[in-house]
Amino acid sequence: MALDRRCTLTRSLHASQKGMWFWDNLSSSPPPPPPPPNMSFRELRNARTTEFAIHEINNRTDLLPGITSSSCSCSRGRVCFYTINEYDENAGSLWNSTGDCKLHYMVQKCVNVQTIPSDHHQAAALAKLVKHFGWTWIGAVRSDTDYGNYGMAAFLKAAQEEGICVEYSESYYRTDPRSKLERVANVIRRSTARVLVAFLHSGDMLFLWQELVRLPLPPLQLIGSEGWIIQSDIKRCIGCGGAIGFSIPRAVIPGFREYLLDLSPAQALKSPLLTEFWESSFSCSLKGSSGGARKCNGSEDIRALQNPYTDTSELRESNLVYKATYAIAHAIHGVICNDTQCDKSAKFTPWQILDQLKRVNFTTRNGYQVSFDANGDPVAAYELINWQVNKDGYLNFVTVGQYDSSRPRGQELSLNGVIIWVGGQTQVPKSVCSESCPPGTRKAVQKGKPVCCYDCIPCAEGEISNKTDSLNCMPCPPEFWPNTQQDICLPKPVEFLSWDDTLSIILTVFSIAGAIVAVSVAAVFYKNRASPIVRANNSELSFLLLFSLTLCFLCSLTFIGQPSEWSCMLRHTAFGITFVLCISCVLGKTIVVLMAFRSTLPGSNTMKWFGPPQQRLSVLTFTLIQVLICTLWLAISPPLPFKNLKQYKERIILECALGSAIGFWAVLGYIGFLALLCFILAFLARKLPDNFNEAKFITFSMLIFCAVWVTFVPAYVSSPGKFTVAVEIFAILASSFGLFFSIFAPKCFIIMFRPEQNTKKHLMGKAPSKSL
Repeated sequence: MALDRRCTLTRSLHASQKGMWFWDNLSSSPPPPPPPPNMSFRELRNARTTEFAIHEINNRTDLLPGITSSSCSCSRGRVCFYTINEYDENAGSLWNSTGDCKLHYMVQKCVNVQTIPSDHHQAAALAKLVKHFGWTWIGAVRSDTDYGNYGMAAFLKAAQEEGICVEYSESYYRTDPRSKLERVANVIRRSTARVLVAFLHSGDMLFLWQELVRLPLPPLQLIGSEGWIIQSDIKRCIGCGGAIGFSIPRAVIPGFREYLLDLSPAQALKSPLLTEFWESSFSCSLKGSSGGARKCNGSEDIRALQNPYTDTSELRESNLVYKATYAIAHAIHGVICNDTQCDKSAKFTPWQILDQLKRVNFTTRNGYQVSFDANGDPVAAYELINWQVNKDGYLNFVTVGQYDSSRPRGQELSLNGVIIWVGGQTQVPKSVCSESCPPGTRKAVQKGKPVCCYDCIPCAEGEISNKTDSLNCMPCPPEFWPNTQQDICLPKPVEFLSWDDTLSIILTVFSIAGAIVAVSVAAVFYKNRASPIVRANNSELSFLLLFSLTLCFLCSLTFIGQPSEWSCMLRHTAFGITFVLCISCVLGKTIVVLMAFRSTLPGSNTMKWFGPPQQRLSVLTFTLIQVLICTLWLAISPPLPFKNLKQYKERIILECALGSAIGFWAVLGYIGFLALLCFILAFLARKLPDNFNEAKFITFSMLIFCAVWVTFVPAYVSSPGKFTVAVEIFAILASSFGLFFSIFAPKCFIIMFRPEQNTKKHLMGKAPSKSL
């Protein structure tokens, strides 16, 4: 269309440009565009996308109603968006002279609207992709251009935040000397990283890969940027199957294909670009024979063409142009229009359009949401492309996932297809400097190497790690201990002398057996209570001693089972009181022997000072002293259940804490004092005459008693766990059996098996002795 060269152009998009949308100052009379190089059908399709979008906008009543816009080509790959057709230098406004254009003002600056996400978003997406597949050891290569350098810098920063280590980062540009290309290729070959992130232009990628495959190359998983991952020329890359990377999402623009194909030779002649397209596509000349080319005869069928212009199966960049054009229209609408109509004479500045563009939020006819953030970037949305080799050996670009930065953190990436990896494998390849440390170990960084290179150190005793690649091991709580794998804390086993323990059963049998024997002896003594041997040895103290021995046997049972408050208090006090009662009886019998001997001397009446009442009083007094000691112990600091966590690291010893150590040792000391006193007196009376003398048996019993309890102390201190209680029970039973058999066994033997010796004459030593 005829346009005044003085008009200032409003540019919607250069499809190959990246970066924030910005403003370029142009003179009122821009210079003519330079001669174009070879025709780019893809760029031409993008240019016609703007024409198609403007055509739609002009036919809408809800967007810029009453205002007609048009477009033309400014230079190769650049599309200009006009809202005027003539310019009045004097009035500084535009008017409608032909009825085609209805806007009386124009934007006097050029606007570059970016509807492709910033490469910072792509870099973050690539880092999350690498992290998703567990690759922590990668290589990186980039084009030595602004695209490659800035994009890779953003990726390396994002990768570091994701805990990814980069073994090497190399740059290359296709015009560099071959020596540099070989050096970069050798770095990649010698590396141990099996994943390569390539932020390259398609041409650089093709050159580099051709150099890499010139020599044997280990399986290398390629991760591509959108600069090459969907470029058709890169399909010549031999051995690139399995590559994955992000690209601009595919789109469908309803009616766009018909618009592109609705082109006749006459229409093509109206535009230099379309003329060039027609002549290049059909190898003919629209304006007549030129340079040996035949003249187009009108039989050319544009629908039969197969090139990027007619290929609308993947309208990726074209959809961005489509959205950019609509974005400008919505911005202008927001500046000059209200709810009902637009002010055709409104004056506005480019900065108003800029400010309005920040606030646009709409949905295009093909269902895409358009809005911009504070930096002028749209929502980052990509398709994850996988290069898969088909049956014929050709590479296909297969969409296997999406990335959407508007989703919640950690959910941006979603996979919905089967990925074929390098070498045709379906299993995700590995690329790590060190294998993951399993639970039960921790990572220790290798000196002088990146954090992704580490050794796996087993957790120390009592510590666990319950996840893979733990940096530190955690100590278990005091009452817990690690399992064998050291990946979980389990409750420590609680150890005490339980009733079902074999040792407990044995000790219980001996305890009950001792009590039964003591009761049986008491029954025998009671039956023979009138016999000389029972009467001669102070039957009252004998029965009291048998009763106390029975209690001694039974009190050992209180030490078996899980300690509780009552059992802890009972076991120690019962033990202390019953043993004092027992020793008091023995001590009384010893004193009786001494007194009885003295009473046989002429003129002696000592027995009247230690008759039965005095004997009972002495036993009661000795016992009450122990009762008082135990009462004070229980009142001040009684023994209570206690979980011993220090003796053993891997288990808990449930025991009775002594409470007051003074109370415990006072109880034992008092028993020891009585036993020592009894031993001394019995030892002094051991050689007294008469057969009724029990002193030698009492001496022997006290010797056993003292020996048992002297050896008990070191055994008690050194015994582990539940055996500590077992040693205490053994000492009680051993000393009880020692007293019992030393004092009562000889008497029972005479009563049951030597009744002829159970006579007063024999006891007085007057019976004739039998010759042996």
